[in-house]
Formats: sequence, structure tokens, C-alpha cells
Amino acid sequence: MLRRLAAERATGALIRDRGTLYLAEGQVVHAESPATPGIDVLLTTGGALHRDGWWDAVARAGAGQRVGRHLVDSGRVPAGALELCHLGALYDAAFFALAPTRTPARFRHGVSHWIGTVRPVPVDAVQRETFRRRELLERIWPDAMTDSAPLVRTDRSVDAPVPPGRRRVLDLVDGARTASDIAQHLGRPAFHVLVGLRRLAAAGLVEAVREPTAATGSGRIPLPDVTADPDIALLRRLRDALEAL
Repeated sequence: MLRRLAAERATGALIRDRGTLYLAEGQVVHAESPATPGIDVLLTTGGALHRDGWWDAVARAGAGQRVGRHLVDSGRVPAGALELCHLGALYDAAFFALAPTRTPARFRHGVSHWIGTVRPVPVDAVQRETFRRRELLERIWPDAMTDSAPLVRTDRSVDAPVPPGRRRVLDLVDGARTASDIAQHLGRPAFHVLVGLRRLAAAGLVEAVREPTAATGSGRIPLPDVTADPDIALLRRLRDALEAL
């Protein structure tokens, strides 16, 4: 459907289960997902913009769908910084919005976003980057539960120093927060947090909280001994064997 909309040079909003892509003349101009921090969070948490400045821009230029242009013209955010931040938010949300789902997508013709056009991105580029990110996560650790379930730290000791960025993610793992919760708290792109969490899972430092089962009676299945995926079970056994050498 997305390729067809691109071929038709359509303008509007493609609405899916986990996010929305906004198109203008067949190109992606913005993306949003509840799983990712918005561009406002990325700008303000990163220090590029004060939160009051963001809301002032929304109040002044939101109705005209020129918030991005207003931020630059008013001198609040340099054009390059806005473009980089916007592209980061776009690709981050698109990764979740384009996730496989059984629910049909809907397209609302003529709908546009109040941020306005910052830098249009071809549909093919968005799809290629989405596929690349999926493949990267699969190579790091092939258990997608890490991406959506609450996470808990394991009892495994840390044998090597954890890089600072990954340590900040690890410090927020508390048995209740999900990857999206951690991304929102840190004000970082959600995909970057997914990468960190999958690396932590591969190192045996975190695991997903599973749904209660009759066999365990609790929400946490002891991993790595129990798993429904034989490939993941094999990886965990190999990891444990290597660490025992």
C-alpha cells in the first residue's frame, strides 16, 4: 500500500496499529508512534530547545502547520539541528509503524501534520532503513520479546564494563518498564534503546518478563532454561558454555 501511495504521489496519513506515516506528494514527511519519543522530546531533552520554546512554536505556528519552519525562522533551532532531529524521529517512528500486523492499514487523504515539511524522505529509503534495522536487531539477539515486554535484570554478574550509554539503559530496567518506557525517560530514539537492550540480553544481563503460566505460577520464567524458540535456547546454551570456559 505504501509503494502504491508513493507511485500515486499521494498526500495524507497512513494509519497503522503502531504508528502513522504522513505523506506529501508521495514522500514521507513525518512519522509518529506511541512507542517512540516525539520530536519535541528529542529536541528538548537533548538541549537543542527549551520546552517553553517548543510550546510557543506550537501555539504560534501549529494551526498553519509550520512549526518546524517557525523554529528555524525564529532562531530557536538551527536548520541543520532540526533536520537531523526530525529525520531521527521519522525513522524511529517509521520502524514501529511499519511493523508486521494483521490489521489493515487505513489512508486518510489530504491529512497533514502540524510540524510541516522539514525534509521529505522517499518511501524506498524509509522501507530500506526499516528492513536494515530489523535485520540488525535479529543479528544482535533474536528474541523480539525484549522490544515490547517489561524487562528485569538477571542475577548474572557483570564481568566486563558496560558502556555508559548502555549502562544508563540498564539502570532503568526495573521489572516494570518496557523499552519504550526507557526511551521516553531518557529522551532517546527508541530504536537506539532496543539495540542496547538486545545487547544486554545477549550478554545475559536482562530478560523479558513473561506472562504467568500454570507451570511456573509467576510472571518470570527462569531463562535461559525455558524458551519456546529452539534457536534462542541454543544461543543461550552457547553463551553460558563460553562464559564457563
